[in-house]
Amino acid sequence: MANILIVDDEQSYRQLLSLVFQGEGHTVRTAENGREALELLEKEPSDVVVSDVKMPDVDGIEMLRQIRETMPDLGVIFMTAFATVETAREAFKLGADDFVTKPFDVEELQLIVKKTLEKQALIDENRAFKRAQRDRGSVKNIVGSSAKMEAIFQMIETVAEVQSTILISGESGTGKELVARAIHDMSPRAERPFISINCGAFTETLLESELFGYVRGSFTGANTNRKGLFEAANHGTIFLDEIGEMSPAMQVKLLRVLQEKRVRPVGAHDETVIDARVIAATNRDLKQMSNDGTFR
Repeated sequence: MANILIVDDEQSYRQLLSLVFQGEGHTVRTAENGREALELLEKEPSDVVVSDVKMPDVDGIEMLRQIRETMPDLGVIFMTAFATVETAREAFKLGADDFVTKPFDVEELQLIVKKTLEKQALIDENRAFKRAQRDRGSVKNIVGSSAKMEAIFQMIETVAEVQSTILISGESGTGKELVARAIHDMSPRAERPFISINCGAFTETLLESELFGYVRGSFTGANTNRKGLFEAANHGTIFLDEIGEMSPAMQVKLLRVLQEKRVRPVGAHDETVIDARVIAATNRDLKQMSNDGTFR
Protein backbone atom coordinates (compact mmCIF):
# COMPACT_ATOMS: atom_id res chain seq x y z
CA MET A 1 0.00 0.00 0.00
CA ALA A 2 1.01 3.61 -0.54
CA ASN A 3 2.16 6.41 1.74
CA ILE A 4 -0.20 9.37 1.20
CA LEU A 5 0.26 12.91 2.54
CA ILE A 6 -2.89 15.03 3.01
CA VAL A 7 -2.27 18.79 3.20
CA ASP A 8 -5.14 21.11 4.12
CA ASP A 9 -5.68 23.90 6.66
CA GLU A 10 -9.24 22.63 7.27
CA GLN A 11 -9.29 19.84 9.85
CA SER A 12 -12.55 18.40 8.49
CA TYR A 13 -10.93 17.62 5.11
CA ARG A 14 -7.84 16.14 6.77
CA GLN A 15 -10.01 13.85 8.90
CA LEU A 16 -12.30 12.86 6.02
CA LEU A 17 -9.49 11.96 3.62
CA SER A 18 -7.54 10.17 6.33
CA LEU A 19 -10.52 7.90 6.96
CA VAL A 20 -11.09 7.33 3.23
CA PHE A 21 -7.51 6.34 2.36
CA GLN A 22 -6.75 4.49 5.59
CA GLY A 23 -9.88 2.46 4.82
CA GLU A 24 -8.16 1.40 1.58
CA GLY A 25 -5.14 0.22 3.54
CA HIS A 26 -2.86 3.19 2.81
CA THR A 27 -0.58 4.88 5.33
CA VAL A 28 -1.76 8.47 5.76
CA ARG A 29 -0.01 11.51 7.19
CA THR A 30 -1.50 14.98 7.45
CA ALA A 31 -0.19 18.55 7.46
CA GLU A 32 -1.93 21.89 8.04
CA ASN A 33 0.05 23.85 5.46
CA GLY A 34 2.80 23.63 2.86
CA ARG A 35 5.63 24.31 5.29
CA GLU A 36 4.62 21.45 7.58
CA ALA A 37 4.17 19.19 4.54
CA LEU A 38 7.69 19.96 3.28
CA GLU A 39 9.11 19.15 6.72
CA LEU A 40 7.28 15.80 6.74
CA LEU A 41 8.50 14.98 3.22
CA GLU A 42 12.07 15.77 4.24
CA LYS A 43 11.81 13.25 7.08
CA GLU A 44 10.08 10.56 5.00
CA PRO A 45 9.01 10.65 1.34
CA SER A 46 5.44 9.98 0.27
CA ASP A 47 4.09 8.26 -2.82
CA VAL A 48 1.50 10.94 -3.50
CA VAL A 49 0.48 14.29 -2.01
CA VAL A 50 -3.16 15.44 -1.95
CA SER A 51 -3.15 19.12 -1.11
CA ASP A 52 -5.27 22.21 -0.87
CA VAL A 53 -4.04 25.22 -2.83
CA LYS A 54 -4.98 28.21 -0.69
CA MET A 55 -3.35 27.83 2.73
CA PRO A 56 -1.61 30.16 5.21
CA ASP A 57 2.18 30.27 5.54
CA VAL A 58 3.24 28.25 2.45
CA ASP A 59 0.45 27.69 -0.09
CA GLY A 60 0.05 24.69 -2.36
CA ILE A 61 1.71 26.23 -5.43
CA GLU A 62 4.81 27.30 -3.52
CA MET A 63 4.92 23.89 -1.82
CA LEU A 64 4.85 22.18 -5.23
CA ARG A 65 7.58 24.49 -6.54
CA GLN A 66 9.85 23.46 -3.64
CA ILE A 67 8.91 19.78 -3.99
CA ARG A 68 9.99 19.78 -7.64
CA GLU A 69 13.49 20.97 -6.67
CA THR A 70 14.24 17.67 -4.94
CA MET A 71 11.41 15.28 -5.90
CA PRO A 72 10.66 15.85 -9.60
CA ASP A 73 8.51 12.71 -9.97
CA LEU A 74 6.40 12.87 -6.80
CA GLY A 75 2.69 12.67 -7.56
CA VAL A 76 0.79 15.80 -6.47
CA ILE A 77 -2.99 16.29 -6.67
CA PHE A 78 -4.56 19.66 -5.85
CA MET A 79 -8.03 20.34 -4.43
CA THR A 80 -9.44 23.83 -3.97
CA ALA A 81 -12.61 25.83 -3.60
CA PHE A 82 -10.95 28.84 -5.25
CA ALA A 83 -9.97 27.42 -8.63
CA THR A 84 -8.91 29.87 -11.34
CA VAL A 85 -7.50 29.32 -14.80
CA GLU A 86 -4.24 30.99 -13.75
CA THR A 87 -3.86 28.79 -10.66
CA ALA A 88 -4.56 25.61 -12.62
CA ARG A 89 -2.15 26.65 -15.38
CA GLU A 90 0.63 27.33 -12.84
CA ALA A 91 -0.04 24.03 -11.06
CA PHE A 92 0.18 21.98 -14.26
CA LYS A 93 3.22 23.95 -15.41
CA LEU A 94 4.97 22.83 -12.22
CA GLY A 95 3.95 19.23 -12.82
CA ALA A 96 0.78 18.70 -10.81
CA ASP A 97 -0.92 15.42 -11.71
CA ASP A 98 -4.52 16.55 -11.34
CA PHE A 99 -6.81 19.28 -10.02
CA VAL A 100 -10.21 18.83 -8.33
CA THR A 101 -12.64 21.48 -7.13
CA LYS A 102 -14.16 21.47 -3.64
CA PRO A 103 -16.64 20.13 -2.83
CA PHE A 104 -15.59 17.02 -4.71
CA ASP A 105 -16.82 13.47 -5.19
CA VAL A 106 -14.79 11.25 -2.86
CA GLU A 107 -14.93 8.32 -5.29
CA GLU A 108 -13.61 10.55 -8.07
CA LEU A 109 -10.67 11.60 -5.88
CA GLN A 110 -10.01 7.95 -4.98
CA LEU A 111 -9.84 7.12 -8.70
CA ILE A 112 -7.47 10.03 -9.37
CA VAL A 113 -5.18 8.92 -6.54
CA LYS A 114 -5.25 5.34 -7.85
CA LYS A 115 -4.24 6.49 -11.36
CA THR A 116 -1.49 8.70 -9.94
CA LEU A 117 -0.09 5.79 -7.92
CA GLU A 118 -0.15 3.59 -11.04
CA LYS A 119 1.78 6.30 -12.88
CA GLN A 120 4.31 6.44 -10.03
CA ALA A 121 4.74 2.66 -10.22
CA LEU A 122 5.54 2.92 -13.94
CA ILE A 123 8.07 5.68 -13.26
CA ASP A 124 9.74 3.54 -10.59
CA GLU A 125 9.76 0.52 -12.89
CA ASN A 126 11.29 2.56 -15.70
CA ARG A 127 13.92 3.98 -13.37
CA ALA A 128 14.83 0.47 -12.18
CA PHE A 129 15.12 -0.70 -15.80
CA LYS A 130 17.41 2.21 -16.68
CA ARG A 131 19.48 1.52 -13.56
CA ALA A 132 19.91 -2.08 -14.68
CA GLN A 133 21.01 -0.85 -18.10
CA ARG A 134 23.52 1.49 -16.50
CA ASP A 135 24.89 -1.35 -14.37
CA ARG A 136 25.55 -3.34 -17.53
CA GLY A 137 27.46 -0.38 -18.92
CA SER A 138 29.42 0.49 -15.78
CA VAL A 139 32.97 -0.45 -14.86
CA LYS A 140 31.76 -4.02 -14.28
CA ASN A 141 32.01 -4.47 -18.05
CA ILE A 142 35.69 -3.55 -18.02
CA VAL A 143 37.79 -6.58 -17.18
CA GLY A 144 40.90 -6.11 -15.06
CA SER A 145 42.08 -6.26 -11.47
CA SER A 146 45.65 -4.96 -11.55
CA ALA A 147 46.75 -1.85 -9.69
CA LYS A 148 46.72 0.14 -12.95
CA MET A 149 43.18 -0.99 -13.77
CA GLU A 150 42.03 -0.08 -10.26
CA ALA A 151 43.52 3.38 -10.83
CA ILE A 152 41.54 3.65 -14.08
CA PHE A 153 38.33 2.62 -12.30
CA GLN A 154 38.95 5.28 -9.68
CA MET A 155 39.62 7.89 -12.37
CA ILE A 156 36.38 6.95 -14.16
CA GLU A 157 34.40 7.46 -10.94
CA THR A 158 36.11 10.80 -10.31
CA VAL A 159 35.69 12.34 -13.77
CA ALA A 160 32.11 11.05 -14.06
CA GLU A 161 31.02 13.63 -11.47
CA VAL A 162 32.49 16.64 -13.28
CA GLN A 163 31.20 18.08 -16.53
CA SER A 164 34.45 18.90 -18.34
CA THR A 165 35.28 17.59 -21.81
CA ILE A 166 37.32 14.36 -21.70
CA LEU A 167 39.88 12.86 -24.05
CA ILE A 168 40.56 9.11 -23.89
CA SER A 169 43.70 7.94 -25.66
CA GLY A 170 44.81 4.40 -26.37
CA GLU A 171 45.50 1.89 -29.09
CA SER A 172 42.66 0.41 -31.14
CA GLY A 173 40.82 -2.35 -29.31
CA THR A 174 41.76 -1.24 -25.79
CA GLY A 175 38.15 -0.39 -24.80
CA LYS A 176 38.00 3.38 -25.14
CA GLU A 177 34.27 3.35 -25.83
CA LEU A 178 33.68 1.11 -22.79
CA VAL A 179 35.43 3.71 -20.66
CA ALA A 180 33.40 6.51 -22.24
CA ARG A 181 30.13 4.69 -21.60
CA ALA A 182 31.14 3.91 -18.02
CA ILE A 183 31.84 7.61 -17.43
CA HIS A 184 28.41 8.48 -18.84
CA ASP A 185 26.62 5.75 -16.88
CA MET A 186 28.14 6.90 -13.58
CA SER A 187 27.49 10.59 -14.24
CA PRO A 188 24.46 12.78 -13.42
CA ARG A 189 23.58 12.49 -17.14
CA ALA A 190 23.16 8.71 -16.93
CA GLU A 191 19.45 8.71 -17.76
CA ARG A 192 20.03 10.91 -20.82
CA PRO A 193 21.24 9.75 -24.25
CA PHE A 194 24.72 8.40 -24.96
CA ILE A 195 25.43 9.00 -28.65
CA SER A 196 28.60 7.74 -30.32
CA ILE A 197 30.11 8.40 -33.74
CA ASN A 198 33.34 7.35 -35.44
CA CYS A 199 34.74 10.57 -36.90
CA GLY A 200 37.04 8.64 -39.20
CA ALA A 201 34.16 6.89 -40.95
CA PHE A 202 32.76 10.01 -42.65
CA THR A 203 33.95 12.56 -45.16
CA GLU A 204 34.19 16.14 -43.91
CA THR A 205 30.86 17.15 -45.47
CA LEU A 206 28.98 14.12 -44.19
CA LEU A 207 30.52 14.44 -40.71
CA GLU A 208 29.35 18.05 -40.46
CA SER A 209 25.75 17.13 -41.32
CA GLU A 210 25.86 14.13 -38.96
CA LEU A 211 27.12 16.18 -36.02
CA PHE A 212 25.25 19.44 -36.55
CA GLY A 213 22.23 18.40 -38.64
CA TYR A 214 20.88 20.19 -41.68
CA VAL A 215 17.86 22.10 -42.94
CA ARG A 216 15.66 21.25 -45.88
CA GLY A 217 17.17 22.29 -49.22
CA SER A 218 20.68 22.82 -47.88
CA PHE A 219 22.04 20.24 -50.34
CA THR A 220 20.81 17.69 -52.85
CA GLY A 221 18.79 15.05 -51.04
CA ALA A 222 18.05 17.22 -47.98
CA ASN A 223 14.28 16.87 -48.27
CA THR A 224 13.50 17.50 -44.61
CA ASN A 225 15.08 19.15 -41.59
CA ARG A 226 17.22 16.77 -39.56
CA LYS A 227 18.71 17.22 -36.11
CA GLY A 228 22.38 16.41 -35.67
CA LEU A 229 23.93 14.12 -33.10
CA PHE A 230 24.79 17.02 -30.80
CA GLU A 231 21.10 17.86 -30.51
CA ALA A 232 20.24 14.15 -30.15
CA ALA A 233 22.68 13.99 -27.23
CA ASN A 234 21.25 17.10 -25.55
CA HIS A 235 21.55 16.84 -21.75
CA GLY A 236 23.47 13.60 -22.30
CA THR A 237 26.86 12.61 -23.70
CA ILE A 238 28.27 12.53 -27.22
CA PHE A 239 31.26 10.27 -27.82
CA LEU A 240 33.53 11.34 -30.67
CA ASP A 241 35.66 8.32 -31.50
CA GLU A 242 38.83 8.68 -33.58
CA ILE A 243 38.76 12.46 -33.27
CA GLY A 244 42.32 12.59 -34.61
CA GLU A 245 40.94 11.70 -38.06
CA MET A 246 38.87 14.89 -38.20
CA SER A 247 39.89 17.40 -40.88
CA PRO A 248 41.32 20.80 -39.82
CA ALA A 249 38.20 22.57 -41.12
CA MET A 250 35.93 20.35 -39.00
CA GLN A 251 38.21 20.85 -36.01
CA VAL A 252 37.59 24.59 -36.23
CA LYS A 253 33.81 24.08 -36.31
CA LEU A 254 33.93 21.61 -33.43
CA LEU A 255 36.08 23.97 -31.37
CA ARG A 256 33.48 26.69 -31.77
CA VAL A 257 30.73 24.31 -30.59
CA LEU A 258 32.77 23.41 -27.52
CA GLN A 259 33.36 27.08 -26.72
CA GLU A 260 29.92 28.50 -27.49
CA LYS A 261 27.70 25.52 -26.62
CA ARG A 262 25.75 26.16 -29.82
CA VAL A 263 25.40 24.36 -33.15
CA ARG A 264 24.35 25.68 -36.55
CA PRO A 265 22.82 23.03 -38.82
CA VAL A 266 24.12 22.95 -42.39
CA GLY A 267 22.23 25.56 -44.40
CA ALA A 268 20.71 27.26 -41.35
CA HIS A 269 21.06 30.88 -40.27
CA ASP A 270 20.16 30.43 -36.61
CA GLU A 271 22.09 28.54 -33.96
CA THR A 272 20.69 26.06 -31.45
CA VAL A 273 21.82 25.97 -27.83
CA ILE A 274 22.98 22.51 -26.78
CA ASP A 275 24.01 20.95 -23.49
CA ALA A 276 25.93 17.79 -24.35
CA ARG A 277 29.01 16.54 -22.58
CA VAL A 278 31.76 15.66 -25.04
CA ILE A 279 34.00 12.63 -24.60
CA ALA A 280 36.53 12.13 -27.38
CA ALA A 281 38.90 9.26 -28.09
CA THR A 282 41.86 8.65 -30.34
CA ASN A 283 44.64 6.18 -31.03
CA ARG A 284 46.89 8.93 -32.34
CA ASP A 285 49.39 11.24 -30.61
CA LEU A 286 47.40 14.48 -30.59
CA LYS A 287 50.18 16.39 -28.85
CA GLN A 288 52.56 15.58 -31.69
CA MET A 289 49.84 16.38 -34.25
CA SER A 290 49.32 19.73 -32.53
CA ASN A 291 53.04 20.45 -32.71
CA ASP A 292 52.95 19.54 -36.39
CA GLY A 293 50.03 21.89 -36.97
CA THR A 294 47.58 19.17 -38.01
CA PHE A 295 45.42 19.27 -34.88
CA ARG A 296 44.10 22.28 -33.02
